[in-house]
Amino acid sequence: MSPLLELKNLGVTYRTGSGDIEAVRDVNLALAPGETLGLAGESGSGKSTVAMSVLRLLPKSARVSGEILLEGEDVQEMKWGRLRAVRWAEASVVFQGAMHALNPVRKIGAQIAEPIRLHAEKPPGEAEVQARVGELLEQVDLPVSRASAYPHELSGGQKQRVMIAMALACRPRLIIADEPTTALDVIVQAQVLDLMSRLVAEQELGLVMISHDLSVLAATCARIGVMYQGELVEHGPSAKLMAHPEHEHTRALAAAFPTVGDPVSRYSPATATPLPPEPERAPGEEVLLSAQDLRVTFRDRTGAKIYAVAGVDLEVRRDEIVALVGQSGSGKTTLARTLLGLQKPTSGAVRYAGEPVPSSGAGLKAYRRQVQLVLQDPTSALNPRHTVYEAVAEGPRIHGLPGDERQLVIEALEAAELRPAEHFLTRLPHELSGGQRQRVVIAGALALRPGVVVADEPVASLDASVRGEILALLLRLRRELGLAGLVITHDLGLAWNIADRVAVMYRGELVEVGTVEEVLLDPQHEYTRSLLAALPGGVQRAAAANPSRRGV
Repeated sequence: MSPLLELKNLGVTYRTGSGDIEAVRDVNLALAPGETLGLAGESGSGKSTVAMSVLRLLPKSARVSGEILLEGEDVQEMKWGRLRAVRWAEASVVFQGAMHALNPVRKIGAQIAEPIRLHAEKPPGEAEVQARVGELLEQVDLPVSRASAYPHELSGGQKQRVMIAMALACRPRLIIADEPTTALDVIVQAQVLDLMSRLVAEQELGLVMISHDLSVLAATCARIGVMYQGELVEHGPSAKLMAHPEHEHTRALAAAFPTVGDPVSRYSPATATPLPPEPERAPGEEVLLSAQDLRVTFRDRTGAKIYAVAGVDLEVRRDEIVALVGQSGSGKTTLARTLLGLQKPTSGAVRYAGEPVPSSGAGLKAYRRQVQLVLQDPTSALNPRHTVYEAVAEGPRIHGLPGDERQLVIEALEAAELRPAEHFLTRLPHELSGGQRQRVVIAGALALRPGVVVADEPVASLDASVRGEILALLLRLRRELGLAGLVITHDLGLAWNIADRVAVMYRGELVEVGTVEEVLLDPQHEYTRSLLAALPGGVQRAAAANPSRRGV
């Protein structure tokens, strides 16, 4: 069978004001109809550059060498009219971040219909277009009635399904999916991956999937290629590559997403400087932050009640990390906002060190100094015009902390492992890496010397290697400062990596709370079992065979 896609000695160089940057070098890959290929790597590895070169979607500053053959035809030699016909009709892209890729003011049906109208060989009739839209929605397991919805009325997983429907609209032979499951919870992720696998099998599509998560690629793709610094450093069958990775970078990517139940990764995030073993210690007794029968109720547009938080009891003790896990829409972010004093509860109480949290005034301001928030996206959390010094000093200024301000900032940066701190003080956010920006956000919280840090998906937007470094930092802060942490996440591997206890949230309720070993290795609630079953590749119960690890 002749290849659907073939890359021969592909190279891509970007022209910049300071000289040329060689982004991709000598990449050779082939894909036949019905085959699936995963491209793994971190930001800057060249994986997206390779994928976007297939349809000449790179910026004008890119210079491409080698051959890109789509069904034997060199894409680089196509004239604009031919290239326009190839896009959507022969090959299409599922872009990363459906929230940003969809037009917020156009209905879903109109957006799916657009490529049909623009790229059909002959103008279709309106009835034909609407029939095709309905067919596509059914193919991606969405009700046809959702055609009249706007993007904001859909969940993250539903928006991603719409993107897949758009990619299939003109019946292409090749689909390129760029991080199609980023930021999706494990159950929705599993549904999207199953959907893509089924479509490939039913329609004999060729699929190229891009991700930084090897386990996601292994669950969907027969072969995986690993990109590192612009080169294809390893390529082979998924099972072999996952079981016996040969390149050092492949091993690092595999280690960054630990298997739930693997005792080796317990309290041991993948990091360049491995943490010492977790010391033997008794569970913390002092409750710093607690919720008692907490309820938060909203009303929808029809006036019906929505029970976002429904009678939650939760404790966060000194010197422990609690992972709050659950799907999107489970209520975990609303619970966190209420604990932070950003959302007033309908009933129930939030207490800090045994005292009720004030609802307003100076008392609430003093409380917010003790319980600090670390946001998910460090880029949006930092003012692009403020230096690192200004970003970290803002909190102490607002709260009027005594002492030398510069020394407070330096101590916070050092605690967040930005060393030497003086080298970072005058830098702006765009001059920092993603991991460094997240450390600045953490330093801003530490500058107020809080008792509890609430971290909302603290590594969701970070590369695999950086993820391990940030998780290791959170563990060090607990060990060295006795800092308590409430980590909101949909990532069960993160909970296994660093948490002491897990609270599982479902439809506004905490359905299961206990030690990590109790909840993740011996789940009692059906919803917890469904979360574990949805993990790519299933769950290894490695620790179950090691009784000494139970009840740690």
